[in-house]
Amino acid sequence: MKKKLESILVLGLGKVGTLVGILLEKTGFSVMGADLYKKTGLPFETQKLDVSNIEQVTAMMKEHDAVVSCLPYHFNLQIAVRACRHGVHYFDLTEDVHTTKQIIKLSESAKSVLAPQCGLAPGFIGIVGAALVEKFEKIRSLKLRVGALPQHPTGLLGYAFNWSPEGVVNEYLNDCEVIEDGVHKWVSPMEWIEKLVIHGIQLEAFTTSGGLGTMCETYLGRIENLDYKSIRYPGHVRLMNFFFHELLMRENRKTAGEILTNAKPPVKQDIVYIHASAEGRQKRQLIRDEFVKAYYPLTIGDITWSAISWTTAASACAVIEMVHNGSIKNKGFVKQETISLQAFFETNNGRLYNSEPHGGPIAA
Repeated sequence: MKKKLESILVLGLGKVGTLVGILLEKTGFSVMGADLYKKTGLPFETQKLDVSNIEQVTAMMKEHDAVVSCLPYHFNLQIAVRACRHGVHYFDLTEDVHTTKQIIKLSESAKSVLAPQCGLAPGFIGIVGAALVEKFEKIRSLKLRVGALPQHPTGLLGYAFNWSPEGVVNEYLNDCEVIEDGVHKWVSPMEWIEKLVIHGIQLEAFTTSGGLGTMCETYLGRIENLDYKSIRYPGHVRLMNFFFHELLMRENRKTAGEILTNAKPPVKQDIVYIHASAEGRQKRQLIRDEFVKAYYPLTIGDITWSAISWTTAASACAVIEMVHNGSIKNKGFVKQETISLQAFFETNNGRLYNSEPHGGPIAA
């Protein structure tokens, strides 16, 4: 098994998958993209592939050092199983808790890296949170908040489905892991509603599933209170509770996703808010430390990518770079919270997160 990565297979060439391929190619990797429909005009080679045919996927995967799944989460486990079996490094963007727990079990005998949850949340937000808590001797709380929103919201929901509707519906309906008063718990989604103000914009945040990845397991016994919440414009969560629970749309997730996507299609001018805060004691003093950012669309080459697309893709590509350069171990399960934020920012793709835009598209 080679420690360094040379050739990488990207499965799923939607917006994020396409950008993952572009960024990896720009970084110097040999990239092959695969999708159900043949893609043209990209700076890397592509092939047509039905990912439901796992034997075809496996045959293609064995020709590469690593595979990145940018597919819906329900495809990921079988791909991870085959990657582990054949010693291929595996990365994905899933927020699905069950899938990740199954991949963790695989990692016990893995000869390659298994790194699910390499996107924005879970993913980058966990790396940020870990960097904050390392400064403290005793940690009272770690609060992680992320929101991908339209810059210019319309309607009562104030939202646009720039991300997978399937993923959003799961986040709104699946139970959420937290640590509360030192106890690991599962709590209901769309609860614990709080007010946030970022750069003068009033927002709300509420519990959603999957954003913490493996952090509850990692920090149980060290952090008294740990939770993840999604950021939205005020009034959003009240309407979503009405939609899912009073109208009983929770009983048909597929239809719910279709209705919401039809009502609130993607927008080009979006914004990603990140608000991470830790409270605890340093040298006997109680202090609060924060990481607060707003990320805007980014122009790479001659294409402007939405904020949610590039923040997700760049995070995964930065982690891949770190496996390649030895900053991350070359086999077994990778917890996002074990990744150095400084080393992340030093990668070609991690540097994109250090931009300081004041609004509107910026150039890489």
